[in-house]
Amino acid sequence: MSDPLTLPSNAGYAEAADALLEQYESVDFTEVHRDVLHLFPTEPSVIADIGAGSGRDAAALAARGHRVTAVEPTAELRRLGQRRHAERDIEWLDDALPELAVLRARERHFDLVLLTAVWMHLDHAERESAMERIAGLLASGGRLVLSLRHGPVPAGRRMFPVSARETIELAGRHGLRPVHHSEREDPLGRGGVRWSYLGLRRTT
Repeated sequence: MSDPLTLPSNAGYAEAADALLEQYESVDFTEVHRDVLHLFPTEPSVIADIGAGSGRDAAALAARGHRVTAVEPTAELRRLGQRRHAERDIEWLDDALPELAVLRARERHFDLVLLTAVWMHLDHAERESAMERIAGLLASGGRLVLSLRHGPVPAGRRMFPVSARETIELAGRHGLRPVHHSEREDPLGRGGVRWSYLGLRRTT
């Protein structure tokens, strides 16, 4: 099990869990993911939401008939999310990037892996190892959908500048090819913040 106190990438999340839950839940799933909704499976599928936060996305996907595993290393957020979305059939896991040791030990493959506002918390070395592990979790033809935050770093958080181009090149080295790239404003309207949305498909 992961300990958020030992995860630099998790800095600032445990202390602000209640406020973050309300922030995350204030924006609808379809609005957050409007650029990439066409990449999500329409038939019941196996999905991993890594860095699931409040469970907003996991709950929306479960409501659409998918089998969803929500991976969230911050205990406070995980508990709040489980309570908030208790009516949904979601499997919650205490696990974290870049290792994903618990998830990988299950030897399950996913049709979709979702990384919403997660990737920029990992440093260069962590991104290198994380991409290899994520690629290994995808079923043949499976998709990785992720968003990258650009702009000022909130106080107490750890984030790194990471571009869409770098991410696409890294994914390519692990058998993932780009199928979508878009840029947009911040759904919460925060000044100076913008997002890149990427869709990548496993080709083998």
